[in-house]
Amino acid sequence: MSGTEVTVHVNRGAADELEAESDALETSESFTLLLQGHETPAHVHCRLGGDLERIAALGEANYYVEPDGVTAVPVTVTADALDRPVDGHLEVLTGYGSESLSVAVTVTPGPPDVDIDESLAEPARSEPEPTALERTIGQFTGASGLEPATLVVLALGLVAVGVAALTAATIGSPVATAGTGVVVIGVLVALFLLVQ
Repeated sequence: MSGTEVTVHVNRGAADELEAESDALETSESFTLLLQGHETPAHVHCRLGGDLERIAALGEANYYVEPDGVTAVPVTVTADALDRPVDGHLEVLTGYGSESLSVAVTVTPGPPDVDIDESLAEPARSEPEPTALERTIGQFTGASGLEPATLVVLALGLVAVGVAALTAATIGSPVATAGTGVVVIGVLVALFLLVQ
């Protein structure tokens, strides 16, 4: 039962007298009617009226209220399917119906249900810390906009072109120079295919 309550004083000051602390209640959940007894005991009848009858229910209809005692009357409200407020009243009667009072009750739609995905129960997977080599490659990649694999092919291609040029310069023959050209063309083709 929720913490929402409405209190009605029974037989305070005179027999068969009812007095509500509030004449209206607005809620989106179940609530409790507290029947506060005073000088003499009383039989109290409770009922729901208006559209409130469709969405709420009383535990019982008849209650015996002890002098100086409090009788709790649970009022169960089902507001899950509401899309607009529902108005009604809670009526309290005593003295075989000779005395009655009514508390206006407005039930508002509750907060919407939140669907929780089961994946939220799984622990988050953290990314592993990058190695020094990955951080270095990442710096070049971020600056140039090239993929790490492209940078590796470019570095190896430069080494191959350097070795071919050094060999051609050392040997000095036209065949070595042609070999250097083949290496340069191969590196350019490989870079072209990686960049696309």
